[in-house]
Amino acid sequence: MARGGGAAGVSMAHHLGIALVVLVVAAMAQVARGGSGGHDYGMALSKSILYFEAQRSGVLPGSQRIAWRANSGLADGKANGVDLVGGYYDAGDNVKFGLPMAFTVTMMAWSVIEYGEEMAAAGELGHAVEAIKWGTDYFAKAHPEPNVLYAEVGDGDSDHNCWQRPEDMTTSRQAYRLDPQNPGSDLAGETAAAMAAASLVFRSSNPGYADQLLQHSKQLFDFADKYRGRYDNSITVARNYYGSFSGYGDELLWASAWLYQASDDRRYLDYLANNADALGGTGWSINQFGWDVKYPGVQILAAKFLLQGKAGEHAGVLQGYRRKADFFACSCLGKDAADNVGRTPGGMLYHQRWNNIQFVTSASFLLAVYSDHLAGGAVRCSGGGGAAAGAAELLAFAKSQVDYILGSNPRGTSYMVGYGAVYPRQAHHRGSSIASIRASPSFVSCREGYASWYGRRGGNPNLLDGAVVGGPDEHDDFADERNNYEQTEAATYNNAPLMGILARLAAGHGARARGRLGQSLQHGIAANHTSLPHGANHQHASPVEIEQKATASWEKDGRTYHRYAVTVSNRSPAGGKTVEELHIGIGKLYGPVWGLEKAARYGYVLPSWTPSLPAGESAAFVYVHAAPPADVWVTGYKLV
Repeated sequence: MARGGGAAGVSMAHHLGIALVVLVVAAMAQVARGGSGGHDYGMALSKSILYFEAQRSGVLPGSQRIAWRANSGLADGKANGVDLVGGYYDAGDNVKFGLPMAFTVTMMAWSVIEYGEEMAAAGELGHAVEAIKWGTDYFAKAHPEPNVLYAEVGDGDSDHNCWQRPEDMTTSRQAYRLDPQNPGSDLAGETAAAMAAASLVFRSSNPGYADQLLQHSKQLFDFADKYRGRYDNSITVARNYYGSFSGYGDELLWASAWLYQASDDRRYLDYLANNADALGGTGWSINQFGWDVKYPGVQILAAKFLLQGKAGEHAGVLQGYRRKADFFACSCLGKDAADNVGRTPGGMLYHQRWNNIQFVTSASFLLAVYSDHLAGGAVRCSGGGGAAAGAAELLAFAKSQVDYILGSNPRGTSYMVGYGAVYPRQAHHRGSSIASIRASPSFVSCREGYASWYGRRGGNPNLLDGAVVGGPDEHDDFADERNNYEQTEAATYNNAPLMGILARLAAGHGARARGRLGQSLQHGIAANHTSLPHGANHQHASPVEIEQKATASWEKDGRTYHRYAVTVSNRSPAGGKTVEELHIGIGKLYGPVWGLEKAARYGYVLPSWTPSLPAGESAAFVYVHAAPPADVWVTGYKLV
């Protein structure tokens, strides 16, 4: 399982007239091959969607194009008295993990919502919609009652002790469920988001099915909100593989945003706005978006509502969301004053060694979407004296990241299997690395798989066409070895956002004209609300203030050391809200810190004996180094 993730780390489109839309669509085939690297984005799009057929569980359809796969997991759910046949395996294993699967479907649906007309022009919309439905059909089975959701089939521990084709599985197929006694607001919320987003995809072509999905989504959201808790506290076998490090606040906001877009029901917009502080939507400044942490996605969706004039009385709060969306974009572009995403020497965004590309594809998609909805506007960045970044700059940077993945990098390696002349041949993938059951029907046991196939030299016998692997390290280095799972394992959530940005690039790199297909994928309800312009006086300011000063200096070994005292204060008025889950970022620090604890994912947190800051109170910490003051900022918090 290529997880390697976890918590860290939109104006209305132009309608340019039917004649211009026709010209744009007619030209798409001619501009599909373009860019500085000469990449065939149309081909890459086709492959990125094809990959999902290799990940299918259940009874494969007659239209199956990955011919080396066969039926699998046909008894899933039987021991629990429920039909859980179907769905997707997450990566190179044979477990059906609910959290990454739901995020995958959400992102596939969002890709179609934004770029469905471009997919249609490339001849791939039908395949994309089929891939979404493969997931939503499974989720409908996994949600047999309003307050019950089956969250996982199989477990990572037994699966990792076995190297088998999915068709031969002998590992545990136990199903794990969420219910009021075993809550999972994060997973239920993400599944609600997936169903709501998918309902938009089917709204025009299959309205009855769209209604079913929306009903599932509403029930799941109510379940997630009423019975709160982290799913990995209820299903502990998931913790080591897809632990919910960011908690469930982001998924509740994420689900409410998608439900608002899918239903136009104002109560979901009210929820998004009224819980912006309490659930961290306007508190967290995050530059990483993936299967665990959804805050940047929520923030860009909220900014989209604002730019579309759908904010109504909540315009001030949605401005707060938009400022966080701007932070995400600026941090990716390297234009934030304090907290920019790192890059490899070759220019790829870099967060971590294990499956770093998941964050590259998701960031590229968000930047493209934000760029298109800015409609020629700009984001405001804190670096470089109030620097701004235009919509075209966001899209150009997103394109550069896609080009890197497709082979415009120092190694000249495409990290999409089957695309380009040089690509990974030894993907860490059970089904791909063992002879197809169609070519070699003899049973392959767990031990035989490891003994005969896992360590086998040479390329995999089955092409995992379109799979995007974890990718290179911080030095642009990559080892194409099957046991190098951090770099050679692919995952569904790597591909899901990539298919959207590839469709965008296949259609050309200039301003978009949204045609009738794009309109039909929206809910179609006219928006007649007004919003404040970006930068208006209605501010949604943070109550957390940071002050630091030098309190002592001394000489040692020819160097001047300074001790700096930092005070973090909750400036909420007396009787106001308490700051909880405060995370602090510190940059350009060259010495020890006292009074803070290192967070698992987000920089620093207050010590365990001071977990929160009531209104009007402060906390202090100190650090020592032989340098000017460090950069200290608030990464995120919640107000309760």
